[in-house]
Amino acid sequence: MKTSTITKTARLGVAGLTLALTVGSAFAGPREQAKRIHDRLAGVPPTASVLDAMEAPIAGGNAIAAAETAMENSAFYSVTLKNWATPWTNRDGDIFAPLNDYTATVIGMVRDDVPFNEVLFGDHLYVGANGLGVPGYSMTNNDHYEALEQNAIDLKDNLVATTQSAQTDLPATATAGVMTTRAAAEAFFIAGTNRAMLRFTLMNHLCRDLEQVADVTRPPDRIRQDVTRSPGGDSRLFLSNCISCHSGMDPLAQAFAYYNYNEETGRIEYTQGAVHPKYFNNDTNFAFGFRTPDDAWSNYWRDGRNALLGWDNSQPGSGAGAKSLGMELAGSQAFAQCQVEKVFENVCLREPGDAADRAQVDAMTASFVGSNYRLKQTFAEAATYCMGD
Repeated sequence: MKTSTITKTARLGVAGLTLALTVGSAFAGPREQAKRIHDRLAGVPPTASVLDAMEAPIAGGNAIAAAETAMENSAFYSVTLKNWATPWTNRDGDIFAPLNDYTATVIGMVRDDVPFNEVLFGDHLYVGANGLGVPGYSMTNNDHYEALEQNAIDLKDNLVATTQSAQTDLPATATAGVMTTRAAAEAFFIAGTNRAMLRFTLMNHLCRDLEQVADVTRPPDRIRQDVTRSPGGDSRLFLSNCISCHSGMDPLAQAFAYYNYNEETGRIEYTQGAVHPKYFNNDTNFAFGFRTPDDAWSNYWRDGRNALLGWDNSQPGSGAGAKSLGMELAGSQAFAQCQVEKVFENVCLREPGDAADRAQVDAMTASFVGSNYRLKQTFAEAATYCMGD
């Protein structure tokens, strides 16, 4: 069958458009590049004066400085960062969930250049400034943050840094960054066995779900009593399947043994020295299994295939409580690379796809760690790399 003239013309048109876009990207001037960087980071058009301020450093070979200017726009905080972090705060990964203390703390940490590895262990909390006419911060509801959002409060100018230990009844030693925010507790400490907090932290901050860290070679001595050793009456399923996740997950999730989210009061609870009863749910499934005595955790994934996650050898690989576990997770190479990959995808609107992209991610990861985990640097580097896309 012969190709019609119309079809040939259409194909030539698509090819011509593709070539035009490629040539246009390659030869875009500093002002056009400035606009593209601003659009990538803020998602709103820049003013003429901002374009002027960005154009000059780009013409001088310093596109990073131009990106820093773009991030002065309030929309970078209230829209870009809010939409970037919100899916981490709930089990459904819902980008449209209301503003909460988890998301606000991420936004504030980025704005203030707080080392972003502290997102999993620092005593950090960001709240709205005084005098905004909104309800105060509460441990029992999210009214404060929902009012900030409903009233379109500028988060760049009106978030103030405080600490969880100052605003809640958590002692400073029990704070662990966003893991101990009210929003995270409501999503991941509710009911269950607290394994959800570990799983979603791995997903959101190491970019690994349990299937990706499963390892049947790890010893099963810390697997809890609720995991039957003969699912369906067949012990082979435990040895070939259940053990692969639980052998590493259960010794790590023990760090959360003193935490709970109380549905009736709507607040996170911390019972220092007392393991929450949920850790003994279904303890007759295998009475000879591990019975949680405290919040001491161990990282069995430092050995075996998960050594490739790049654990920090300056850390001991074991400890007690959520804070020290957060240090362990945030000290890994996987944590650093995960943040960079998420920024790349958010700014470039695509995943890294070829050798050049992967080399860029590696370079950005090294820069992220070398800058003491300054995330604005990562956003700036992604925007300048993808400004020709």
